[in-house]
Amino acid sequence: MRLVAILLRRELARAYAGGGAVLPLIFFLLVATLFPFAIGPDARLLAKIGGGALWVAALLAALLPIDRLVEPDLASGTIDQLAVRGVADETIAAIKILGHWLGFGPPLMLAAIPAAGLLSLNQGALVALEAGLLLGTPGLAALAVTTAALTAGLRGAGALAGLLLLPLAVPLLIFGAGALADDGLGALRLLAAASLVLLAAGPFAAGAAMRAARE
Repeated sequence: MRLVAILLRRELARAYAGGGAVLPLIFFLLVATLFPFAIGPDARLLAKIGGGALWVAALLAALLPIDRLVEPDLASGTIDQLAVRGVADETIAAIKILGHWLGFGPPLMLAAIPAAGLLSLNQGALVALEAGLLLGTPGLAALAVTTAALTAGLRGAGALAGLLLLPLAVPLLIFGAGALADDGLGALRLLAAASLVLLAAGPFAAGAAMRAARE
């Protein structure tokens, strides 16, 4: 348990070191700022499509730190040393998922408040957006770590990670944007279910990928 706490603290320090957690935040806010320039000042139109735009921004923000989630630990032999000490790859993957989510999920939810104002979302839409991000970003974190493990050490890993993650994240995107509709409770439940499936499968898929990369 103490080792798990140390590893989680290490993942958090890495997530917030050198402004790493700030980059997804800035990216998210930049999208919210630039979107009205592209669409125009029509508040009703912005409110109608702004929630979907913020979900796309959240998905892309989860991609930004993907190259430093697994590859540095594999290259430095850290994961080898943990395996020698008896720490299962699935446990390492689960800790990385939690650390990645804590590094970008809560900051993104905070950034959603001013972003919703920029896109003219009303209070009800903001509440639905926050609930969707709370339920959906853990699934995005699981997808990001799994993709990072699958592409670690490969040439052009960043571009390949995007090609792998984006199609798999489509259900989260659809249900997250659907939750912003007036009758969005069903979409919110489906979003929670999809996120839960990704969270359940992510540590095993990422663990298997890390084990294969070591062998």
